[in-house]
Amino acid sequence: MLLLAACQQGTKTETAATTAVGAGADTEAVSKKPGWWKETVVYQLYPRSFQDSNGDGIGDLKGIISRLDYLKSIGVGTVWLNPIYASPNDDNGYDISDYRQIMPEFGTMQDFDALLKGLHQRGIKLVMDLVVNHSSDEHEWFKQARNSRTSPYRDYYYWWPAEKGTPPARYSTFDVKRNAWQYDSLTKAYYLHIFSRKQPDLNWNNPKLRQEVHNIMRFWLDKGIDGFRMDAFQFVAKDPAFPPMPGLNDQNFANAYNHGPHLHEYLQEINREVLSKYNVMSVAEGAGRNVTEAMLFVDPARKELDMTYHFEGTGVGSSSDTYQLTELKRVFTKWDSTFAQKGWQALDLGNHDQPRMVSKFGDDRPAFRTYSAQLLNTFLLTMRGTPYCYNGDELGMTNIRFDNMADYRDVAALNGYALVRSQGGNQAAYIKQLQRFSRDNSRTPFQWNAIANAGFTTGTPWLKINPNYLTINQAAEEKDSSSVLNHFRRAIQLRDKHKVLVYGQYRLLDPANPHIYAYTRTQGNDKVLVALNFSSEKRTWALPTGLVPTGTPWLNNYPTTPSGSSFELQPWQAVVMPLL
Repeated sequence: MLLLAACQQGTKTETAATTAVGAGADTEAVSKKPGWWKETVVYQLYPRSFQDSNGDGIGDLKGIISRLDYLKSIGVGTVWLNPIYASPNDDNGYDISDYRQIMPEFGTMQDFDALLKGLHQRGIKLVMDLVVNHSSDEHEWFKQARNSRTSPYRDYYYWWPAEKGTPPARYSTFDVKRNAWQYDSLTKAYYLHIFSRKQPDLNWNNPKLRQEVHNIMRFWLDKGIDGFRMDAFQFVAKDPAFPPMPGLNDQNFANAYNHGPHLHEYLQEINREVLSKYNVMSVAEGAGRNVTEAMLFVDPARKELDMTYHFEGTGVGSSSDTYQLTELKRVFTKWDSTFAQKGWQALDLGNHDQPRMVSKFGDDRPAFRTYSAQLLNTFLLTMRGTPYCYNGDELGMTNIRFDNMADYRDVAALNGYALVRSQGGNQAAYIKQLQRFSRDNSRTPFQWNAIANAGFTTGTPWLKINPNYLTINQAAEEKDSSSVLNHFRRAIQLRDKHKVLVYGQYRLLDPANPHIYAYTRTQGNDKVLVALNFSSEKRTWALPTGLVPTGTPWLNNYPTTPSGSSFELQPWQAVVMPLL
């Protein structure tokens, strides 16, 4: 990394001088055979909402440490930790002011070292978010860049001088006015922020910036972490001339920003300079605009990343109150075929940017919540790829559906509401949309037990806790062998035991059926049928000719087992059966 002499004396910067191997890193306890990331199950952990240790209402690292035995007990092999870096917290930690410090609300670097050691001692790997499409506007780089047009940090960001007139239109869903340019009076110029105005975009055309990122990665890898999830990386490559992009809106901006010039050169440089030196996992958020672009990220011959995940699956039904199962089948089958011969994909139905999966893809009414959550977890853990399970989904946690804007915390929701109000739009309709799709639905605190605040905190939680914690919580599900939690454990154990569920060929059955999602997985002599009733009613499904179930089911979320040539599947029944 280059030390820039023009930086103000005494200014704290992200330089090579601060890079050091963390004391106490314990990597020996974790097996890292080649391709380990294909067989692992990733547990996405949202630290702000997982467990508070000091009563301030915010989850923290010591809280996570206190729950490590729980993570071990459910069988996950890898934890992906959402950002814990120093941040003013405009976008829940995705606006980073210092990439080598821990946000004080979460704890200290000593707490992090203890967390990493504790995970490794339990055989669990740790993957961290790498958030380098943008920084915080409170990062020292940006503070220096704002001071002068001749600052050595100026070209770490994108600027448009005011004397050139209004910059070419760029869209931001996070901005109240949907404008991705923010005027800065200090140097009479606009800076680019495709997310919040407090998240200025980093200029990857600048090799000095790229070296900074490489050294940040080395800092954490030398501590012993096991890889990176590369946030918004599909957006990092931009043409600094900013050619016109007419007609940008909420529906098309992502494709317009996606896959910019030199993106794969940047990834190959990262692999060559950093990732290839460590036995770690790398995954990009986003997979280009189509399956052809997706393969560019993960074709092993290209030496870029290990896996990528697409948004097309979680995007099914994202603009309506319902979704079509045939569309979900089409999407997952298409993406499976893309990586059937080479490359690898991630599998998910929910994350911190999505509503709760059981509220979107299942039926969260009390009569069906358990069964539908079990079915969705069965699906994720029996498909080809690496499953990403979001914390709380192993319990079947649901959307909270706030009906008052005062309860929302997400910057995107708040700015969207401000825009609707300023335009005289339908505020009630906007809130109704948030009740189904707001990111805050998945960010409510983890429901540990039925005591005050669900056992999450002794203080006032930063975001309200779902009132259904009295019945949906880890302590209650722990005691119930038929709970979502214990079914999740059995599904992971099954995947660990039968590698056909990891590597086996996938074949979709009955693609036009609007209620049943059925497929086979085949590897050598091992063949298994997965039959899923995505419906709140009993359904009869004709077993295709030539498929002969044998023995007892490997996994079943009902006590009754379908048999004969016509399967009778109970509402949201999920059955995994070996075949002759």
